[in-house]
Amino acid sequence: MSGVHITALEVENVKRIQAVSLEPSPTGLTVIGGANNQGKTSVLDAIAWALGGDRYRPDNVQREGSSAPARLKVTLSNGIIVERRGKNCDLKVTDPSGRRGGQQLLNSFVEELALNLPKFMEASDREKADTLLRIIGVGDRLRELEQKEQQLYHQRTYTGQQRDQKAKYARELPFVPDAPDEPVSASELIRRQQDILLRNAENQRKRQRLAQLSQERDVMREQLELLREQLSQVEADLTAAQKDAAQLNDESTAELEESIRRIDEVNQAVRTNAERRRAEEEAELLGHQYRKLTEAITQVRTERTQLLNGADLPLPGLSVENGKLLYRGQPWGNLSGSDQLKVSAAIVRRLKPECGFVLMDKLEQMDPRTLSEFGTWLEQESLQVIATRVSTGGECSILISDGLAVQPQPQAPTWTKGVF
Repeated sequence: MSGVHITALEVENVKRIQAVSLEPSPTGLTVIGGANNQGKTSVLDAIAWALGGDRYRPDNVQREGSSAPARLKVTLSNGIIVERRGKNCDLKVTDPSGRRGGQQLLNSFVEELALNLPKFMEASDREKADTLLRIIGVGDRLRELEQKEQQLYHQRTYTGQQRDQKAKYARELPFVPDAPDEPVSASELIRRQQDILLRNAENQRKRQRLAQLSQERDVMREQLELLREQLSQVEADLTAAQKDAAQLNDESTAELEESIRRIDEVNQAVRTNAERRRAEEEAELLGHQYRKLTEAITQVRTERTQLLNGADLPLPGLSVENGKLLYRGQPWGNLSGSDQLKVSAAIVRRLKPECGFVLMDKLEQMDPRTLSEFGTWLEQESLQVIATRVSTGGECSILISDGLAVQPQPQAPTWTKGVF
């Protein structure tokens, strides 16, 4: 994927710059080096002003102490030449055929964030994620999945809390092993008690009859002579009554009385056991619902992963989760400065593929090895990066010293006696 890149740059008397001429590499990394406060960033500001319009115009265009006017000239790979010169530094855009154009022509292929990368890097997590989703075209569907996941997650959390509360409540309830499954009826026990009392009353009546007959016998014995005939009948009745009494056996109501006394206790145990069983059943049901919600959340997350995996991402390892941009599973704040620059460059490039360059400031956060790997990646992506770095080393394409461009000097090898 190629795009328009900068082939040549000429800047005079802009901000800190006296005179800088540069032909950046068409792809890969072009490093503008030098010490602090020498005019490195002024080169990037000049390019942004030339290509981005007056919104990038510096507050103080003219170099301090210079009587000559500011001048800018940027030559692009599509043949367009952009110039600013004269008292007002008006914009002049000329296409390969010699026709004049304006800022609208530049805006058609120059990406704003390529000129102002910090705007993307300093955006909120949500804004970065939205930018990526807009590029790959799955933003609406991903937001639906994220909302669904959040709803399921909150529902599962509530269900889990209810399940745990029911299970805890069930464990705290006592269990009475010998209690019946159903409450005991007091009226049935009282009816049985009354039946026994009636039978016992009949027995008592018979005992009283026996006592009465015995008394009559005694009287009759005293009147034996007078009542001999009656005595025979009474003795016969007595004999029958004795036999009847001998077969009598009083029933005890003690067990029923104890059951009646304990009926409230028994029924309380029945209710307690029933409540415990009900709580255990509800906990089990909630546990089943919790597992189903977990399966649903897993399915949503799988669908979200498949959605992103199937998208044409600007950089492998990019993803969006909970409205945040992730790279290799890490949020923006956990990325190294070099990874942040790499991610930013990849996304900004995809925003407007016609724009084949990006400006970067403060590249000193990359060590030499990371810088080299970054440059290789840029070449593979056919992307041009013009960057500044506080350095005078061999990785610099050009050095800026007091506003002037100088060529880096080859680094003399260091030698220490006795060390080879």
